[in-house]
Amino acid sequence: MFGKRLLINEPLGKHTSARIGGPADAFLIAHTLDDLRAAAGIAWQHDLPLFILGGGSNILISDAGVRGLVIHNQAEKVQFQGAAVIAESGASIIHLARRCAKQGLAGLEWAIGVPGSIGGAAYGNAGAHNGDMQAVVTRTTIATPEGDVGLSGKDMAYMYRSSILKRERWQCVILSVELELKPDNPQAISARMKEYTAYRKRTQPPGATIGSMFKNPPGDYAGRLIEAAGLKDKRIGGAEISAIHANFFLNAGDATAGDVKALAELAQREVKGRFGVELELEIELVGEWDSGRPNRSPLRDYLKDGD
Repeated sequence: MFGKRLLINEPLGKHTSARIGGPADAFLIAHTLDDLRAAAGIAWQHDLPLFILGGGSNILISDAGVRGLVIHNQAEKVQFQGAAVIAESGASIIHLARRCAKQGLAGLEWAIGVPGSIGGAAYGNAGAHNGDMQAVVTRTTIATPEGDVGLSGKDMAYMYRSSILKRERWQCVILSVELELKPDNPQAISARMKEYTAYRKRTQPPGATIGSMFKNPPGDYAGRLIEAAGLKDKRIGGAEISAIHANFFLNAGDATAGDVKALAELAQREVKGRFGVELELEIELVGEWDSGRPNRSPLRDYLKDGD
């Protein structure tokens, strides 16, 4: 159905913010919601592993890669209906924040420095500067093997950096996200965004990073604990804990996913040992981590049959 658009053994490091990740068995860019539905439908029909890649942030893809089909979601149309915004799930949340500001719509300016897609942000309840997706999402439309389903903001059961979709791992794909924002002066919105951008530049490292590695524990900050454990600038292989913000792990040039994971596990052990605090990953581990890359995958049989 997708012909030459379907790529085999595509290196996923090309598509992630940290520039890390092994190959996908098969890789497809979905430019429209119809592409997204059709590709997901094929995977579900043939019981193939499926992973949706958005902006490529907040995930660590294993060096062994990802089995099955990876769909890079680039469906990004946006509609403005008064104070309501309906965005296809592949839309960049940073670009959307800028467009909302120009429209005089407030409530998403916190996202000006948050990488990734609006679908990924809704999935993980992204947030910053005392704002998050929970405060603005009114409806999330998902595709399932049985058809499209609409979830209200309440249905998403948001928690800190989590939603019911992330916790329950339902067999679904986010198609679009509807936001309810508030009219405000565009200059005032832009001023807040400039302030947030300046703050990020002062406090967060540039370069190839995954994003915040750990969730902040109740009443504290993961970065503070990692720094207090003496791990700023700590390096394993090509992975390094930032000297600017210890909750950001950098690809210093040749990092592997194994390097990053080992460094994260070291931080967890040291913080647990010194302070008795269990650091929980905010990023998501994706792909084959334990058994390595198998010789065959179900997708190979599917492609061989010529379906």
